[in-house]
Amino acid sequence: MNQPVRSEQSESNEVLYEVDEGIAVITLNAPERMNTISGPMLNDLTRLLIRANEDKAVRCVILTGNGRAFCAGLDLRKERSGDGLSSASSSTSLDLRNTPPTVMQAMDKPTICAVNGGAAGYGMDTALGCDIRIMAESAKLAAAFVKRGVVPESGGTWFLPRMIGWAKASELIFTGRTLSARECLEWGLANEVVPDADLMGRARAVAREIAANAPLAVQAAKRMMRMGLNETFPDHVHHVYLQLLPLFKTQDMQEGIKAFMEKREPKFEGR
Repeated sequence: MNQPVRSEQSESNEVLYEVDEGIAVITLNAPERMNTISGPMLNDLTRLLIRANEDKAVRCVILTGNGRAFCAGLDLRKERSGDGLSSASSSTSLDLRNTPPTVMQAMDKPTICAVNGGAAGYGMDTALGCDIRIMAESAKLAAAFVKRGVVPESGGTWFLPRMIGWAKASELIFTGRTLSARECLEWGLANEVVPDADLMGRARAVAREIAANAPLAVQAAKRMMRMGLNETFPDHVHHVYLQLLPLFKTQDMQEGIKAFMEKREPKFEGR
């Protein structure tokens, strides 16, 4: 866990990546346009999410944005110039297997969205795709899809009914309403709301708490939660035991038991 900080910029310079203390921080980096999604940003974000998920040194991922917005949706100006979302696909299809919402849904590493400002449209769906959302006091979620003549294009219609129930999801999607951070907390869409200046500090604190646990167990638990969304209870219990059996053989489980017996903090190595 005590490894040197590793950081890099993406090829487009629109996404930043840093790993420290087992935590990967991925930052949308186009503040001049409120981090709206271009084709290059979409590709870089996908690639870096996959990198974080495959990096054994990473135990938790924080996704955030630079500037006053987390992500204000798709960059319509880039779309008109041919460098938008459509540039990430062929002329006749979009490979949805390799877009951020799909990649995030398949990730085993826990994800925290540190929502630093407005998250609208695609940005809102991306925030909802993370496991945990910590919002700055000034942040907002804007479900403005129907106000633009479209539907939540990147997971909102799947996430929202599961998160807040059919009635509340219908109210939010059909009205295209914008929710303040405090309203998001009341609706169950945010885990915490903190002062703007405390956002990354709090996100890192939660990430460190996650990273201190046995990573194989954390990742297996997330995998089971994801599978449980589409399973019957008997099938799910069966799959849980299939995950549990190999965990019994890990050094981390032995360390967890030993640390408990010795009344000390465990030191997990992910094996």
